[in-house]
Amino acid sequence: MKKIKSSCPVERSLEIINGKWKICILWKLYEKNHRFGELKKSIPDITIKMLSQQLKELEFAKFINRKDYHTIPPKVEYSLTKFGESFQPIIDMIANWGINNKNHIDKTLKKLEKIN
Repeated sequence: MKKIKSSCPVERSLEIINGKWKICILWKLYEKNHRFGELKKSIPDITIKMLSQQLKELEFAKFINRKDYHTIPPKVEYSLTKFGESFQPIIDMIANWGINNKNHIDKTLKKLEKIN
């Protein structure tokens, strides 16, 4: 288990929500419950391995529930927990910030592409 090194609430929070795809996954699950394949289709740039890893970490942190229907073919559905739902206002704020600052963000991303 990772030792908590900081008393900073922002850093502590980021320890469990960090990862390129976690917030995107949570955003999709706010819309509705999803099966693994639906999540993969809705986030086309994520690899299957990364989606699986991010889902496991979100489940471990109690952001999401994983329901296995024990059928053939396999059916697994992901949904938010109450704890996961408590994060929605933050994601809404991030989304609104992204919408309100789209031009600046797009220009910055283009510049970053040239640097890298």
